[in-house]
Amino acid sequence: MAMVLGSLSTHPKGLRISCRKKDRERDNRHPYKVVEITPPPRSLGVRCFPSNLQCGESVTIEGQAYTISAVTHRYQLRKGKYEPSEKRLDVLSTGRYLLNLYLDNLYKQS
Repeated sequence: MAMVLGSLSTHPKGLRISCRKKDRERDNRHPYKVVEITPPPRSLGVRCFPSNLQCGESVTIEGQAYTISAVTHRYQLRKGKYEPSEKRLDVLSTGRYLLNLYLDNLYKQS
């Protein structure tokens, strides 16, 4: 999966990030705050990915493979309506993700 960085611009309600399309493909790309959750948690910045990401999918960031462990969409109540405020991906390196699955399986068998 290719990664495309977004461009930053100011917006009356705060910071707005728009994602550029690498090719002329018609896939919708949205900005996500990406956090590697291996202790201690480490921010990998804001990255643009398709809107239909799910847990267990693999993404590549700066040449390293990560597996998504959680997708979070946060909303904030403004003027009586809920508006999207943040999209977040919690990721683990693929090696760590597979190790966790193996250890969890061992635990369940014991």
